[in-house]
Amino acid sequence: MASTPDDLRARIEAYPWPAGRGGIEVVRANRGYTLYSQRTGGPVARLRLTGQGDRVQVLWWRREAWGNPGPFGREVMPLDDALAFIAAEGFFWIQAS
Repeated sequence: MASTPDDLRARIEAYPWPAGRGGIEVVRANRGYTLYSQRTGGPVARLRLTGQGDRVQVLWWRREAWGNPGPFGREVMPLDDALAFIAAEGFFWIQAS
């Protein structure tokens, strides 16, 4: 069963972000969601909806644009895996420091 955008947003907002990260503000934006640091307002990640249930493409902010977070191209994964990936990887939080 496909998840609705409202369901996905609620799951992103409810995710238990690590205390040291300061929390996330979720903004609906063109084909997905942009996650901003509540502490600094800096961009953390972009989750682009794929239309395949709760699978999302994960992007990170670098050099004034959203890009793939790794050297191997697109990162597409279920939402829970994407949120755990963002929470754990320090490079997503560079602009949020």
